[in-house]
Amino acid sequence: MIVLYILALLLSFYILAKVCDEYFVESLDIISKKWKMSSDAAGATLMAVGSSAPELFVALFAIISPEKGSEALGVGNIVGSAIFNILVITGAVGLVKKSKLAWRPVMRDVFFYSVAVALLIGVFFIGSFGVLETIVFLLVYVAYVIVVVYWRKMFPPNKIELELAQLEEDTETEKNNSTEEPEKQAAWKKIFMPIDFILDKLFPSMKHFYIVFFISIIIIAGISWVLVESAVEISHILNIPSVIVGLTVLAVGTSVPDLFSSIIVAKENKGGMAVSNGIGSNIFDILVGLGLPFLIMILISGVEIPAEDSNITISSFILFGTVGVLLITFILNKWKIGKGVGLFFIGIYVAYVVWQILQAVEIL
Repeated sequence: MIVLYILALLLSFYILAKVCDEYFVESLDIISKKWKMSSDAAGATLMAVGSSAPELFVALFAIISPEKGSEALGVGNIVGSAIFNILVITGAVGLVKKSKLAWRPVMRDVFFYSVAVALLIGVFFIGSFGVLETIVFLLVYVAYVIVVVYWRKMFPPNKIELELAQLEEDTETEKNNSTEEPEKQAAWKKIFMPIDFILDKLFPSMKHFYIVFFISIIIIAGISWVLVESAVEISHILNIPSVIVGLTVLAVGTSVPDLFSSIIVAKENKGGMAVSNGIGSNIFDILVGLGLPFLIMILISGVEIPAEDSNITISSFILFGTVGVLLITFILNKWKIGKGVGLFFIGIYVAYVVWQILQAVEIL
């Protein structure tokens, strides 16, 4: 039976990556251009919200699941995804293409990210999520979106930001003018051809990008439910705490859309957009991915949601530590990221995963 659940998990990861990469993020990219948003603003808001949709729905379905303690799966997924986004996505951007970042938008996002993590740690000390805590989470996210939207009016682009914007524009023009040879389909992709065929039939052309956007939301929600149910069953069969499954396997799987979308834009000389996507996704995950589902559940049940788990608490402190590592690394490298920085961040994440596996082995 466990083989079926693992297959369902892997299949769900593929569908999530496919839908987010080829439909959801693409429609959001068109929307951001229609709304005339800067690349860093689009990365920090629309792109981050879009690629973080799996984490939001996973948290929602984990909370409403009848399984006792399943809410820890949702919280663990959010925290684990945040660690993945900061370390692996930033690392992947460095490995894909050497990029120079505009420091002001990065500092903006890091500030709000630090506030979000501090609020999360504060809730763990309190021991539970209540109406007040969830409303504060959501209000801080609203403040973040307002700051991002009006950022360029408050701080007009400086010389470096204008140069980076011109580089992005030149890359976009080159991409539109070039003729690319069709890539050979990888052998493993042929396995998923029936799924690709069905998905292609479900979505209209990108001319109807708003419809594509809403269909993507529905599919992501449905697949997220499958992910939660599969992960819960696997944790029961293997006698592994659901929180560890959330912090590792589920976190990586639901973060795949973030990773893919960031790699795509990094290749287009939009390293700042990719980094803003990673950090912005974390801000959304923590403040909305936890705040909104928890508020809904508290209002329905009238009971506060417990927030007591040593694994999540320790991981939250690790999450806060990544902020310092991120800033120090960027400053020392003069806001440039390349292969060295990429390997460094990914190495830290590998060490974190190994630690979580050792935790699971000790529990077993």
